[in-house]
Amino acid sequence: MLTRRSTGLGLGLAVVSAATFATSGAFARSLLDAGWSATAAVAARIGIAALVLVPPTIIALRGRWHVLRRSAGPVVLYGLLAVGGAQVGFFNAVRYLPVGVALLLEYLGIILVVFWMWAAHGQRPGRLTLAGAVAAVVGLVLVLDLTGGEFELVGVAWGLFAAIGLAAYFVLSARVDSELPSTAMASGGMAAGAVLLVALGATGLLPMHAVFGDVDFAGHRVSWLVPLLGLALVAAVVSYLCGIGAARILGARMSSFVGLTEVLFAVLVAWLLLDELPTWLQLLGGVLILAGVVLVRLDEAPAVPEPAPVAEPELVGRA
Repeated sequence: MLTRRSTGLGLGLAVVSAATFATSGAFARSLLDAGWSATAAVAARIGIAALVLVPPTIIALRGRWHVLRRSAGPVVLYGLLAVGGAQVGFFNAVRYLPVGVALLLEYLGIILVVFWMWAAHGQRPGRLTLAGAVAAVVGLVLVLDLTGGEFELVGVAWGLFAAIGLAAYFVLSARVDSELPSTAMASGGMAAGAVLLVALGATGLLPMHAVFGDVDFAGHRVSWLVPLLGLALVAAVVSYLCGIGAARILGARMSSFVGLTEVLFAVLVAWLLLDELPTWLQLLGGVLILAGVVLVRLDEAPAVPEPAPVAEPELVGRA
């Protein structure tokens, strides 16, 4: 049972994960504008992040490699669906749909989480959760400031595939073996996702090309390594580790709703780095998203102090 302290830790990790995920758009835009394909940017992002996490993963798994072996299936599935699949689905969706529409379709994944937890685990959503879902979706529509554009069915299909990947991210993060360190889950999953993207690029199913030179970032000319390392270290290493830790503490349903705050942070980052001011409708949407998160939190079992202190959940694990 969650204590108030562990709930606070979980919410903090979820918010940090959402905030760091939200920086990916600003980092990626400078690469994409310079001529990088989305596939190349994402593959480099998660490939570098996977390599960065190898040393702490080895330390965390020392003497416990059997934990990784018995979790190999869920880790690979996490990489294929939650990491590679979600991003492939989204970037293909934006080829046929407005970005806002593609994001809206992807974030329908939170609704899929609710129904999955109901169908697979008997966690029937209460009235507050349903009300929170409605408020969050309406808020998401307002924050994304949806505009017109042609809607092609193939784009909708890719967007829904991204939603499945997003739902898998929260469900698998919460359900994987509790003895498996978060670093191993993140590193193994991102490695699997990188292999998938490289394979899709090598076969020509997705474009794979990069340009090496100075790029425009936040109003300055910088080396291409600056946004790429930002994508890998901030928007991948930190975000995935914190996201996995949050899902393990809060569960799939609650962590997925808190993850919606990524959209709010994305608007804030665009304002600070790209000078894109949010509108009043976007601010109203942000309020509705936060209201949805609060409603879902109120519908969860209340946190009750336990009689004796318990160790905080570890993000890295011990030898």
